[in-house]
Amino acid sequence: MVNFGKRLVADQLEEWREYYINYKMMKKKVKQYVQQTQTGGKNREQVLKEFSRMLDDQIEKIVLFLLQQQGHLASRIENLGEQRAALMEQSDVSQICQLREAYREVGYDLVKLLRFLDMNATGIRKILKKFDKRFGYKFTDYYVSTRANHPYSQLQQIFKQVGVVAVVGALSRNLAYLQDHRGSFSSIYDHPSITFKDPVIEQINHSVQKLTHSTNFLQFLGQHALIVPDDMHSGSDLVDDQSYHFLSLLLNLVNTFLYMVNTYIIVPTADDYSVSLGAAATVCGVIIGSMAVAQIFSSVYFSAWSNRSYFRPLVFSSIMLFLGNLLYALAYDLNSLTVLIVGRLLCGLGSARAVNRRYISDCVPLKTRLQASAGFVSASALGMACGPALAGLLQTKFRIYGLTFNQNTLPGWVMCVAWLVYLCWLWISFKEPGHIATDNSVNSQSSDSDHQVSGNLEDGLGQPLLVDVKERHDEDGEDNDDNEEDPEESHKPATSLAAAYRLLTPSVKVQLLIYFMLKFAMEILLSESSVVTTFYFNWTTSTVAIFLAVLGLTVLPVNVIVGSYVTNLFQDRQILVASEIMVLIGIVMSFCFTPQYSVPQYVTSALITFVFSEVLEGVNLSLLSRVMSSRLSRGTYNGGLLSTEAGTLARVAADMTITAAGYLGQSRLLNATLLPSLLICVASIVATFCTYNSLY
Repeated sequence: MVNFGKRLVADQLEEWREYYINYKMMKKKVKQYVQQTQTGGKNREQVLKEFSRMLDDQIEKIVLFLLQQQGHLASRIENLGEQRAALMEQSDVSQICQLREAYREVGYDLVKLLRFLDMNATGIRKILKKFDKRFGYKFTDYYVSTRANHPYSQLQQIFKQVGVVAVVGALSRNLAYLQDHRGSFSSIYDHPSITFKDPVIEQINHSVQKLTHSTNFLQFLGQHALIVPDDMHSGSDLVDDQSYHFLSLLLNLVNTFLYMVNTYIIVPTADDYSVSLGAAATVCGVIIGSMAVAQIFSSVYFSAWSNRSYFRPLVFSSIMLFLGNLLYALAYDLNSLTVLIVGRLLCGLGSARAVNRRYISDCVPLKTRLQASAGFVSASALGMACGPALAGLLQTKFRIYGLTFNQNTLPGWVMCVAWLVYLCWLWISFKEPGHIATDNSVNSQSSDSDHQVSGNLEDGLGQPLLVDVKERHDEDGEDNDDNEEDPEESHKPATSLAAAYRLLTPSVKVQLLIYFMLKFAMEILLSESSVVTTFYFNWTTSTVAIFLAVLGLTVLPVNVIVGSYVTNLFQDRQILVASEIMVLIGIVMSFCFTPQYSVPQYVTSALITFVFSEVLEGVNLSLLSRVMSSRLSRGTYNGGLLSTEAGTLARVAADMTITAAGYLGQSRLLNATLLPSLLICVASIVATFCTYNSLY
């Protein structure tokens, strides 16, 4: 791969050459500073001041030119707008066509400006990283925090692109007015669902979508699912409408939904089931957690299996879940707690969420992937709500052929039938995609050559500005002229969990800790809800089921609010800290401080803990997708697997905590299980503040 310095020179527009970041000069300066500090010529404080001043000058040069070009484009659009207003009354087809071509010329110049912006932002990011690596000092944290948050910030002009987006909006609106040159003028504001096929609009929109993150609900949900697209040259982006099979995607989403129903359908009755088999009510922690224990291992082999096939893992998943639920239902008549736990273990071994995520990221076209990612999160949320609600409806008892059907066994029987029907549907309708494993590498090579033929306008613009995956490929290894690391080696995915762990930076570790914390807190809340509410409030199974279903139904509205509004008002790291503090407040409110523990206190604290854990999860995974190495976006041991493992370990730890705390008695169960949640939450908040400036 050509190193960034050479690619920057090669891709520069000649007429704009003097306005690009002088990456070569700054790289030489970094080397000089290293030598000067080693020989005692300059101390570290002098170096930091000089380098800051030099980088400020480079950014100012870029920003002033950027504003100048934005002004030129705005003036051209304004002049063309006057011509368009005159043509509105005449409806002259030939003049309208000429005007459209003039707008397109502005569009091509705008794409060039987006390219300019992308290259300079990447250069700034890379030179900061190079400085940190050479000096062993987190200068980036200091520089970004002092420049980006200043009221006169020039850095924000580069990384937020507010002015550029305004020009994009003006150009798109005017081109849309002229879309129908027969005289019927439409507005993008009046009909936002209309997709205009003008190539310039599509090219610009594609670039802007990749340059901005967390600006709408679908993107927020996609990051919530941690479905992280690989670089633009990967085969996953070459999926076209002909090879894309909607029914197969639907089957993956149904698998996600059914698995979440399967996970939570037993929660309201797990304590009753354990008591009916002669165990303590708090053994429900083992029953619920055994599924998560098996999922720790299933996530790894399903992730590896999805490199070769999608159909076979889904078939295996359905069979394991069918058998697991069958054993769960039969355990009552067999009077065996062992059979019950083995059944839940088999259900955990059938967890194919890694396959579902992988299918969306690899086999769904780029233009549909955001909707598919949103569907993944929505299916999970709906399953989480439907599971307890369904358990609340299964309040009956009868026997057929010696088999007992009651509130404890019916969840198993119902899910047995559901997975059997799903397996038949899967066998009939699923279509194995053609580009798997080795095909991906072939497609990747062909995409590289096609990319060169297509020209330079789109090159490099198809990736997000702050989270540029392709550029992180360059960042993970040093430039070739430094002779520090083999670039090919630095681009390979991790081959083991140990290798993946070595790629974790402090920021990534903190985000995984936060993910562990929120999953631990949520699992404690959900898994012990039946025991706690029965002990303190004498709630019935139906009441517990309704309570859990209401909690689950808050997921999508919360994500709508956060994804559509909150992320546009605040930085993700600000939302992260605020959510952590609210989760902490919810946990503290949940403690039983007096003998009289009231329903309003429990319900209010549970809602605060659950809702803000959901907010925290979305923002946490969004930040995790930004700060993790690009090597963790591919292969078996990817970022999605790491987050899944962290969350699953948290669930296991929480369920084991409930069972262990049960030995203290039900009167002490609540406080004993909340104490670890409190300590982990405090630790995560402290860790967040320690890495706050790197979460940008």
